[in-house]
Amino acid sequence: MPKALKYVYTWGNKKADGDGSMKALLGGKGANLAEMTRIGLPVPPGFTVTTEVCTYFYAHKKTYPKELQSQMEAGVVNMEKIMGTKFGATSGMPLLLAVRSGARDSMPGMMDTILNLGLNDQSVLALEAATKNARFAWDCYRRFIQMYGDVVLGVQKREGEDHEPFETVIHEFKHEKYHADIEDSQLTAEDQQELVKRFKALVKERTGKVFPNNPWDQLRGAAGAVFSSWMNDRAIVYRRKYNIPAEWGTAVNVQAMVFGNTGETSGSGVAFTRNPANGVNEFYGEFLVNAQGEDVVAGVRTPEPVLKLKSVMPKSYAELLAVRKTLETHFKDVQDVEFTIQEGKLFMLQTRNGKRTAAAALKFAAPGPHLRPRRREEGQGHRHRSPGRPRRRHRQDLLQRRTLRPGCGKG
Repeated sequence: MPKALKYVYTWGNKKADGDGSMKALLGGKGANLAEMTRIGLPVPPGFTVTTEVCTYFYAHKKTYPKELQSQMEAGVVNMEKIMGTKFGATSGMPLLLAVRSGARDSMPGMMDTILNLGLNDQSVLALEAATKNARFAWDCYRRFIQMYGDVVLGVQKREGEDHEPFETVIHEFKHEKYHADIEDSQLTAEDQQELVKRFKALVKERTGKVFPNNPWDQLRGAAGAVFSSWMNDRAIVYRRKYNIPAEWGTAVNVQAMVFGNTGETSGSGVAFTRNPANGVNEFYGEFLVNAQGEDVVAGVRTPEPVLKLKSVMPKSYAELLAVRKTLETHFKDVQDVEFTIQEGKLFMLQTRNGKRTAAAALKFAAPGPHLRPRRREEGQGHRHRSPGRPRRRHRQDLLQRRTLRPGCGKG
């Protein structure tokens, strides 16, 4: 009997089925999560559903291989063992999941992240009891319904509407109760409970269906939304423009949630290991205290420069600097990272080679203590190369802007 195909690759607790070389199968995000796990960085456990499933999905009328469900279940069990929590638990601490798309390279049109998957009317009470933090539990549930409703169920802005419908509900509630645009972080547990009710009513009104309560239905729906996003209009246009084959497909990354929104010793941030604008050797980025990762990029609150983390959470900042050094030493290029701090404990959620301006690219090309030239035996091409070395177009761009000053270059 032939061996069943492997569609799910797990990572966690310093072990991973995949590695950084497997971007074609695991996507860029999944491959790098596996690689960070292998080199001992604090990465929450998870699994990647491979790009082969995406190919199968479209070749078989949007259905899945029969082996996939059992392999996903094994992946969830692996997370449960490492985290000491259970998916869909109605007592004790429930395992909640983050679901992200994962093409070989990030591209517009792909599905946005879904956080806190696994929450329902029962598990939110278990989360509240386990954390003794009602506001946190209901904040997570409200966020989940908003993300899932938008991304998976399609509750989005209609023609003629100025604002996203969930944001309209929040705005109206704030003015109804507080007569002001208070920050989301000022909403109470009772406020979040009321918003959960209103969000569910919005989903029912817009879709004609109740919000899914079963965690496995939620997970299958999220995975389907990732694969469907591979063929949406924006993604297709982008692939045509950059000659990316549709056959490549996208992976799905499912990861145990860690929480940056549990209080003042928690937070989330995004950063570059060096300044991508000018190439200066400094940790460069933004963070928010008491926030989940999406808050940093959503513009709901104004983030702080990541350097300020040194005074707010000095221990976590020191750990971040150590991770920064490890990443540059290992990947031999400037990295663009996402991180979460949960009650003083640092977790790394993503790394990828950082984009940079032409000026920064030239500065990176002079190797520092971590950005040393790659050797031929490291499998990085045939030439000795500084990892930050700018491509020719970077150099041309930089030189052009320097020489074409006002009054120069005119016939």
